Amino acid sequence: MIANDTIVATATPVGVGALAIVRMSGENSARILALLTGEQPGPARVAVLRRLRAKSGEILDEAIVIRYEAPHSYTGENAVEVVCHGGIVTATRITQEFVAAGARPAQPGEFTRRAVMNGRLDLLQAEAVNDLIWSRSTAGATLALRQLDGGLSRRVVQLREDILGLEALAAYEIDFPEEDDGPVDDVRIRNATDDLVRSIQWLIDTTPAGELVRHGAVVAIVGAPNVGKSSMFNALLGRQRALVTDVPGTTRDALEAVLDTVPVPLRLVDTAGLRETSDQVEQLGVTLTREYVRNAAAVLACGDSEETLVAAREEAERDATGVVIPVQTKRDLKYPGIPGALGVSAVTGEGLERLVGRVSELIAQKAQLPDAESPVVTHTRYREVLERALHELTAFQSARGSEDLPATVSAVHLRESARILEELVGGIDVEDVLGRVFSSFCVGK
Repeated sequence: MIANDTIVATATPVGVGALAIVRMSGENSARILALLTGEQPGPARVAVLRRLRAKSGEILDEAIVIRYEAPHSYTGENAVEVVCHGGIVTATRITQEFVAAGARPAQPGEFTRRAVMNGRLDLLQAEAVNDLIWSRSTAGATLALRQLDGGLSRRVVQLREDILGLEALAAYEIDFPEEDDGPVDDVRIRNATDDLVRSIQWLIDTTPAGELVRHGAVVAIVGAPNVGKSSMFNALLGRQRALVTDVPGTTRDALEAVLDTVPVPLRLVDTAGLRETSDQVEQLGVTLTREYVRNAAAVLACGDSEETLVAAREEAERDATGVVIPVQTKRDLKYPGIPGALGVSAVTGEGLERLVGRVSELIAQKAQLPDAESPVVTHTRYREVLERALHELTAFQSARGSEDLPATVSAVHLRESARILEELVGGIDVEDVLGRVFSSFCVGK
């Protein structure tokens, strides 16, 4: 990648729509824009109307143009954004003309990567941008915005500074062992190390909660055929997602849809009815159901009678690792209520809101979600980096307690722990880390 070249891409999805945005960033952005408009762009950060022409003179569009001057842009470079009419053709032609005038097509995530390289964002914030774009729920978007605001970044930077402070104490003890005040109190170093270990471990322990919020908690709906699972699934979603018939075994595969709830989105899964069957396809569906039960954060064991409900509950509890919630379906038929079960009706909507609230409450309790202001680890990469930093800290503890190792050797672990944490915020030039992060971004970001 050339650091000073000018890049361009359509920043909105290709397709029919009212507007589209073409983004260009680099030293020559304003000059290239002027080649298409035939006049100088307006003042920085002021929207102006301009007619854009192809090199042949053909009119491409009349569009709103905004020019940015470094460092006051998303990338920290000179930049231009063109808000043109939507559709497939117009934005594509404008982009092609910008390329013909001297820009080059941007790579996936290159705009945000430049923002990181120019100090506008750190790496955690950059990944939060991508999480926000791909979020499928309110809770996921809210968490991404908290990361973008720098909550986790500030915690990581503080941990790194604390480790460097601890390293300074260790260095003082090594370099000035005969000072009048004596070496640094060993208890002080030990307590500081213990605090750091606890802080990093606390962050690592938030990973399951972060993954739940980002991806949603799997909620498997299980029970015998024809007890109303698919009808309840559709009713919870508010739309016809699963086929519903009186024929047992209609649902042979697992159907999944996200219910946008807080504090955790729910990934509802309508599963094949649990029963003995000679149908090979249905057998595969039953096997898949049991797999979902094993991995679900919550299982709704459904039955329309005490017999079917007890059977569903026993079946679920045999394999489930998450919470099991007994649900009595078809309450509109006025069957007697079953003690210990939540009664619902897909026809009247009775009990559905209470069921969603109960599921969300139990999942949140088991996941031990941090409060809204606390940072949360949301990516496997974050957890792996934190675990490596923690390993170096515990190695420092062990080396310091060993009489066979000099103090200089133990202090090396502190410096390595601080260096590892820099990988999270991008404080060091790690090309493979940057490449892995930005490969999942869309081109215009």
